[in-house]
Parts: sequence; C-alpha cells; structure tokens
Amino acid sequence: MSSSPKYQYENLKVHIYPEGVAHVELYRPKRLNAINEALVEDIRVCFNTLGQDSTIRAIILSGHGRTFTSGIDFKDNFLMKGEPDTDVARRAYTKRLHIEWFQSAMSALEKCPQPVIVAMHYGVYGVAVDLCTAGDIRYGTKDSFYTVKEVDLGLAPDVGTLQRLPKVIGSDSLARELCFTGRNMYADEAYKCGLISKLFDTKEEMIEDALKTARVIASKSPVAVVSSKHLLNYSRDHSVDEGLQYTAVWNSAMLQTEDIPKSIQGFMQKKPAHYSNL
Repeated sequence: MSSSPKYQYENLKVHIYPEGVAHVELYRPKRLNAINEALVEDIRVCFNTLGQDSTIRAIILSGHGRTFTSGIDFKDNFLMKGEPDTDVARRAYTKRLHIEWFQSAMSALEKCPQPVIVAMHYGVYGVAVDLCTAGDIRYGTKDSFYTVKEVDLGLAPDVGTLQRLPKVIGSDSLARELCFTGRNMYADEAYKCGLISKLFDTKEEMIEDALKTARVIASKSPVAVVSSKHLLNYSRDHSVDEGLQYTAVWNSAMLQTEDIPKSIQGFMQKKPAHYSNL
C-alpha cells in the first residue's frame, strides 16, 4: 500500500492497491476528522475523480485516528458563516446553492460508479450519517455508535440522512425516532436494523475485511459491478415495473460485453477470469 501521488488532498489520505482498490481516509487527526468546508470539498472532488478512474474498481472510506468523524467542525462552522447584506430572498438563494454543494459532496459516494465500502469506528456523528448512508456497504466496530445529531443543533438534516436512512434501515419509525431524538444508536442495534452489515472487534480487523471484500469486488467484471450499482440505485427510487423496464434498456447494451464469454470460459476452466478496465 502506498499513498497515491495522483490523489493528494489536504484532509484525505488516498492509498491505491495494485488490485484496483482505493482506500480513502478522512484525515483531520487534530480535529477528530471533524467536517469543515475544506474536507467537504475534498470528499466531493476525490470521489468524483475516483469515479472517472477506470483502474479503480472498488473503494473503501474510513476515518484516520480515534474516531470515524466527530461531525461538523464548530471551530469552522460554515453553517452559520457570514451572509451578504441583502434581502431575504437573495440570502436564501445563496444559502440554497451552498446546501446543494454540500449535498453533492455526500452524494458523490452514491454517484461514484464503483461500489463504496464505508468502514466506521467509534463515533459516527451527525453529518457522518449523511455520508455513510450514501455508501453501498457499511461495516462497523463493536464500539461504534451512530447519532443523527442535527436536531440538537436546531436544524433538520439536509444533506442525505432524511432521504436515505429510512430506505437503508427499512424502518420509517426507527428513522424518525433517531432524527427526532438525536439519541445514540450503538453497534448492536445498528447491526440488527441493517445500517451496518458486519461487526468487528477492532478497526484493524474491519479494515482488513473491507479490503478483502473490495478485492473480491475488484476481481469481478467491471461491467457487471458498475451496472449492478447503477440499477440498484435506480430501482430503489422507482417502482418495480419502472426498474424492470429501465434494466431491459440498460442490459440490451451491457449484455453485449466481452465479459460474459470471459466469465463462462473461466467458470468452465475453473480459472479466474481477467477483465479489461472500463
């Protein structure tokens, strides 16, 4: 593993493995990976750029140091930054653009073509829930806890939690309870409700397993993996019939891939198939 010279950010560390796996770490160790404007922009740019890199087939996101992230950085509170001395409509217009920029950074994980595994340890505060629910697979350590903290700050979550959390955990009631109370949801409950799909004793074990999963994903047909993520996201937000119709159109092109005969040949010969990058 080595830090990639291609992906250099102030608040992220990016490691590229030869198997086509990227490991992105939130890296603000002196601030417990608290989210400020610079980190938001780094996340947006990093995942958009990784999404365009055909040599990358799977991505892991984790937090460096003691905790995944402590949430919004109140020493750099961009939520309450100074606004232009204009009328309400113009201030609201400017703030809407800022919120949409923030949303786009969280959504970059979801819109990134490659699967994203979010590996979380200890505290997953506030905006971290927005971030992790935009990922594809979520792992957690046994000491991890999750809190939709915005209600305690006097605002509603506005960058993804309200839209994604009910669908991720499959319980509108539990999602509303978490959002209305701001209580901690500890690892066992997060596992039982489906927010995370695996529990680990230590962060090191979690990262090792995430890398193992990412390598398996990276070994598969990139056409099949990217298509599966795209169609899962589309079908989540549309009816079954709409999802089936869209899949028929999508696969009418994707079924013409060279990866299918390669896969069949590998299966028949009991050898792993090797696929070209997208």
